[in-house]
Amino acid sequence: CAWNVVEVPADMRARDVCQFLVYRSHCLDDNSWSLVEHHPLLGLERCLEDHELVVQVQASMPSDSKFLFRKNYDKYEFFRNPLNFFPEQMVAWCQESNGSIPHSQLLQNFLNSSSCPEVHGFLYLKASGRKSWKRLSMFLRRSGLYYSTKGSSKEPRHLQLLSDLEDSSVFTVTTGRKQHNAPTDYKFCIKPSKVRSECKELRMLCAEDEQSRTCWMTAFRLLKYGILLDQNYKSPQQRKSPGPHFSTPVRSVSENSLVAMDFSGRMGRVIENPLEAVSAAVEEGQTWRKRGQRMKALGSPSPLQPSSLSSVIHRTQLWFRGRIRREESHKMIMQQGQVDGLFLLRDCQSNPKAFVLTLCHHQKIRHFQILPCEEEGQMSFSLDDGSTKFTDLIHLVEFYQLNRGVLPCKLKHPCTAVAL
Repeated sequence: CAWNVVEVPADMRARDVCQFLVYRSHCLDDNSWSLVEHHPLLGLERCLEDHELVVQVQASMPSDSKFLFRKNYDKYEFFRNPLNFFPEQMVAWCQESNGSIPHSQLLQNFLNSSSCPEVHGFLYLKASGRKSWKRLSMFLRRSGLYYSTKGSSKEPRHLQLLSDLEDSSVFTVTTGRKQHNAPTDYKFCIKPSKVRSECKELRMLCAEDEQSRTCWMTAFRLLKYGILLDQNYKSPQQRKSPGPHFSTPVRSVSENSLVAMDFSGRMGRVIENPLEAVSAAVEEGQTWRKRGQRMKALGSPSPLQPSSLSSVIHRTQLWFRGRIRREESHKMIMQQGQVDGLFLLRDCQSNPKAFVLTLCHHQKIRHFQILPCEEEGQMSFSLDDGSTKFTDLIHLVEFYQLNRGVLPCKLKHPCTAVAL
């Protein structure tokens, strides 16, 4: 991990600092980079909102804390797929037991300061100074996070304020489950902004699954910042220039532009028919396979031989992470946002000649083994038991970026290393 010292003016926002680091590190500016507030002793971290003033945040951080610069693909994913973030059973109107928010008005009600959406459900609360937890019915409103002192009752006399939103921030807990004796793996924390290192002021919480944790944390951000998040999402180009020496940002390739194409004629065309796209995918796989056979006939070395470029070229790719454990790959995916299509490739621990594709889909992380195949002396790679073969891992990744195949979704976002 590399370090950079950056002089930040008092009026510089988190987005401005990210843009400066993008240019300084020669990264692609795709609006998914984030500045992360990291507290190693507390085991907490959060991504700064684009509009936050970095100097102001830094002033409340203890000396052992630091900022990290990394990808966060799900920063605004809730604008694109709100139903994945807000289960219908968890969102309702305040003071209405049977009220529900229409899907089309879901985000508008969070953003509109005159409305009063409410997130409700059960959370585990850690007792201050102890390792015991208590399961409580909680309610998140614009005025703060409350818990009920009597079952699931939300009568005013039974509600106790746990934390306000204005002077607090929501953090992901990076330490393990055993350290806090947590009832589940889905921990998060509400930390008052004025608190530096006093653990007794932290509100440690546990959700029952990943979807409900994501709902609580996203709703906290929306209710706290409201329309500012919408402005951050809609106007990524309306930003302050980080300096006079930088030109217009490089445009990134949108995931929507990755489509099946037909180049058999004089001009290429987009394949819109799904059946034709599947047929083209199979044909493309066969073409790559034949290309490998031709390379062998011309005397090219086997992809698995040490002298072959194909055996090592994937190690130069952003998505390849080498010999890391499964647990570490989980951590990397979670740090960069559990959005569909976020992926990385790594060496297989159980088979030294194989690799593993780690892929996120529907907030779940799955692993697919990529096995070497040999046919007529030619080595190739496949993750579907040899039905589709590739001469190297780069071809494999390019294919599954365009075609879902046996995967639950296409490969969209490489889980990249910090570019500093």
